[in-house]
Amino acid sequence: MAAVLAMVARGCGGVWRRLRQRCAVRPGSGPFPRGERAVACNARGGMMSAGKSGLTPWIPVVGLEIHAQISSNSKLFSGSQVQFAAPPNSLVSFFDASLPGTLPVLNRRCVEAAVMTGLALNCHINKKSLFDRKHYFYADLPAGYQITQQRVPIAVNGSLSYSLCIDNKMSQMVTKTVRIKQIQLEQDSGKSLHDDARSQTLVDLNRAGVGLMELVMEPDMCCGEEAAAAVRELQLILQTLGSSQAVMAEGQLRVDANVSVHHPGEPYGVRTEVKNINSIRFLAKAVDYEIQRQIEELGNGGTISNETRAFDSKLGCTVPMRDKEGKQDYRFMPEPNLPPLILYDAKSLPANMNHQQVINIDWIRERLPDLPSVKREKLVEQYGILPEHSFTLLNEDGLPEFFENVVKQTQMKPKKVIGWILNDLLSYLKQHSLTVKESPVSSFLLADLLNLLEKKEISSTAAKQVLAELWKGKGKTPLETVKEQKLELLQDQKELEQICQAVIDGQENEVMAIKAGNQKVLNKLIGLVQKKTQGRSNPVLVKQLLEKKLSE
Repeated sequence: MAAVLAMVARGCGGVWRRLRQRCAVRPGSGPFPRGERAVACNARGGMMSAGKSGLTPWIPVVGLEIHAQISSNSKLFSGSQVQFAAPPNSLVSFFDASLPGTLPVLNRRCVEAAVMTGLALNCHINKKSLFDRKHYFYADLPAGYQITQQRVPIAVNGSLSYSLCIDNKMSQMVTKTVRIKQIQLEQDSGKSLHDDARSQTLVDLNRAGVGLMELVMEPDMCCGEEAAAAVRELQLILQTLGSSQAVMAEGQLRVDANVSVHHPGEPYGVRTEVKNINSIRFLAKAVDYEIQRQIEELGNGGTISNETRAFDSKLGCTVPMRDKEGKQDYRFMPEPNLPPLILYDAKSLPANMNHQQVINIDWIRERLPDLPSVKREKLVEQYGILPEHSFTLLNEDGLPEFFENVVKQTQMKPKKVIGWILNDLLSYLKQHSLTVKESPVSSFLLADLLNLLEKKEISSTAAKQVLAELWKGKGKTPLETVKEQKLELLQDQKELEQICQAVIDGQENEVMAIKAGNQKVLNKLIGLVQKKTQGRSNPVLVKQLLEKKLSE
């Protein structure tokens, strides 16, 4: 263990020692204590390195390579089933194991998914694309090469628009665009399982041959926050299309970040690649850490090596893995066992062609669903909610549908409904680590509860108590819970007037402050009345009664 820690310490340099102090890495700050070299994003995407000689501008450059596992029942070139966490080596065909004489058979579903993704990302779809062999030698790559698309990929020249907050304020958002260089089809490798106790490596080929889309983003980003926002938007798009489930925890979306820094007017600096990042949060941290590491290294007179690094999430830093391979190292060659992939559109589709044997780009284009950006616009336009609320809804799978179902079943205005869903329901879900589909409170139950509140049969305080009871999943309706807990709104105005008078009589200092002009103190009196009535009083009516009595 001591040797491993020593190796990690050498990889992270002096910065690693400061990271042990649990300093957070985030855009606009860093793991560096005050007075040392620090980095901050400016409005134009540049960064400033603060040293003894003053401020020297740095321009960080971030590009991403993203591998998305295609949602398909079988692999890219074989009929083997695709299933997460299946017993090791239980889903392996002869082709997956590279037995002699086996040949690849292209999976139609994977091609359609790639075309659909390319169209959603504004790409040009190549009607003719080619497959290539990319050679490298790992135990979990039995053929000694990967089938990919290096020369002519299936889609090129696209773009992805994404939004991010300014100063972490949801109400202040800017939209940025990153160019998509290409989308290519390729097969995944297997998985190596290292058993350090026995000094051996075991190989599981279940994942070998699973269909991937590699999306290459141009270096148009400048910090971890931008990279994370772009990947999150891509994840939502893939899930909306159904072309990938994009669950990062299951390895269905893996990100490689290419990072470099340079001074304005100078060529791009030497880049490093941070490999296989499996979390959006870790992506932001890894990119920001690597930017700051490179600036500190260059500021101290060092150099940046063209290498592949890994992000250690426990230590919060990147560590060296190996030298970066170049194209010549992979010895690309045309795949001899696969002909060119030919696609058609409505104009080029031959007459009397069997539609089951070809892929029509226009047919797929016509069936594209509404993308997340369009869904957000519709939610804002239709329900009058704030744009930032539409982002929160879309970020939770199933929450937009839940919100719309509640709106349809309740008399409450959507602007009020959104508050209950985002502030109360979502809080419960996150607290118990549940998805919307797992919520014990259905849209029908929540709508029923909000109707009681809208009809002024219960107070908002009582409604929160009922929601807490509904969350326990006892099978009772909101009305049954209200009657059982005796939470009905107090209807006897004379009784309420007496309670208000009693509160006023017992709070002489507060009453004097209110009469002196401090109206904020009135909220305390309202709260005391609510407490005495156990949340059964209408706050609006209470306020009116208190104001009336205080003016007498």
